[in-house]
Amino acid sequence: MKLEDIARLANVSKSAVSLALNGKAGVSEETRLHILQIVEENNYVPLRNTNKKMKKKSTIRFIACKSPNLITEQYQNLPFFSELLSYLSAEIASYPYDLVISTFDATTILEELAEAEKEQPTAGLILLGTNLNAEEINRIQQEYPKIVVLDTHHPHISANFVSINNFLGGYKAADYLLQLAHTKIGYVMGVPRIKNFDERKSGFFARLEEADISVPEQHVFHLPAMQIQEEVSVKEAIAELQDLPSALFCENDYMAISMIKMLQSLSIKVPEQVSVLGFDNINESKVITPELTTVHVKKRDIAEQTLALLSKQIKADTNFETRQIQVNTSLIERTSCVPFKK
Repeated sequence: MKLEDIARLANVSKSAVSLALNGKAGVSEETRLHILQIVEENNYVPLRNTNKKMKKKSTIRFIACKSPNLITEQYQNLPFFSELLSYLSAEIASYPYDLVISTFDATTILEELAEAEKEQPTAGLILLGTNLNAEEINRIQQEYPKIVVLDTHHPHISANFVSINNFLGGYKAADYLLQLAHTKIGYVMGVPRIKNFDERKSGFFARLEEADISVPEQHVFHLPAMQIQEEVSVKEAIAELQDLPSALFCENDYMAISMIKMLQSLSIKVPEQVSVLGFDNINESKVITPELTTVHVKKRDIAEQTLALLSKQIKADTNFETRQIQVNTSLIERTSCVPFKK
């Protein structure tokens, strides 16, 4: 990082940055503190010695891999990922590391990562594996063994994984709807498909199978997984139904919120006519009307487990035994689900 970069981030001139770093007059105290804060956050070390010698921290790199319709350039604005990054940023304050966030193209990640590491070497990596398959993760892990992979897991890869217990979450969701006496249940699937959704689906249908309940094809719907929007084809399919499901399980909260909006636009009351259950417990689930009943993903726990595991591996020798950790889910009851009434 150069002096120009600090000036751009602080929205001041290069000379103002120089004055602040050298403790000279010419900038206000407020501006000086603002510049020094940015310097510390970005681990900037001047090429020449300054009056103030700064302690250099090691760095951990968080990596997301771009892919169409799932992890885009603006993925940090999506509630689930922004909350996860927020917890990681807060938790890392307890460790002797700084956090740097990088976004690479999934097809060229190794080349882009090599260039980034050449410019700013790091002690370890946190890889967001949401949209990556086993082969892709294995290639990265072989090149960079000090790594924790988040939001997915592959039992046959000897690497550190911290993931959601999606099967349990799906199972609990189905069990909750059954406790509310729902037997005519619909299912909302995310597009594109990811491993997390398939695991949630497996858990959900495992519980329904125990209760000898099936979901008819006309009660299965497909929605974009990473945006809240009304899908015309789905609205038309619901409008044409002669027999509505009494409850819908959605593979994440984006889809659940989209479904509530579509049902309401069709004058179908939620939850009086159709209960809706989501997954993730993003902040938006509390501002929709009715408030969304959902499966809670413990993002703070995920952040804590990730940093603790990576820190141990960084400190250990080459014989470190990797671990696969699954964080359990819980159910948050709000007002979008009610007991079934004929």
